[in-house]
Amino acid sequence: MTDVIEAILSRSSEPRLTAPAPSGEQLEKLLECAFRAPDHAILRPWRYLVIEGEGLKALGELFAQTGATPEEKDKLGRMPLRAPMIIVGITSPKSHPKVPEIEQAMSTAVGMGYLLLALRDAGFGGMWRTGMLAYNAQVKAGLGLAEHESIAGFVYVGTVASEKPAVPRPAVAELVSRWPAQS
Repeated sequence: MTDVIEAILSRSSEPRLTAPAPSGEQLEKLLECAFRAPDHAILRPWRYLVIEGEGLKALGELFAQTGATPEEKDKLGRMPLRAPMIIVGITSPKSHPKVPEIEQAMSTAVGMGYLLLALRDAGFGGMWRTGMLAYNAQVKAGLGLAEHESIAGFVYVGTVASEKPAVPRPAVAELVSRWPAQS
């Protein structure tokens, strides 16, 4: 098996992350991996925000503003502190007659998947999170998104503190069939 196949088959979402996170040239190289996503018409319909240090606290304050009760506000405010870095994937669609926005959103998602694989290969862990915060207008405005942009997800990044048990994977035959059906 190749290193790429092994990396894909061993990838997992890691919720328990600690310092350090990638920095400098290493972080730049990992983000360049995200930029290799399939991109119909070379529109580059994505951008990324890297949040760390005091930015995580500010993000927590932004998240907390969306809570209704004091308990919700407290929980939301602590969420960004689960990792030393968060990379926000943003779909920034461009107008193009042959490339619908959905394809551009998928390009962003593939780039985030590549980022997760690159993080694992570089010895880091990652957890892609969305939830209501990714779709919240107040969060999007607070992060400086333009009206036409959307959050594809928050990738929590760091060093894996403790590996979680392996998730059972389905057999190929459970999810794949041939068309037309073969007898």
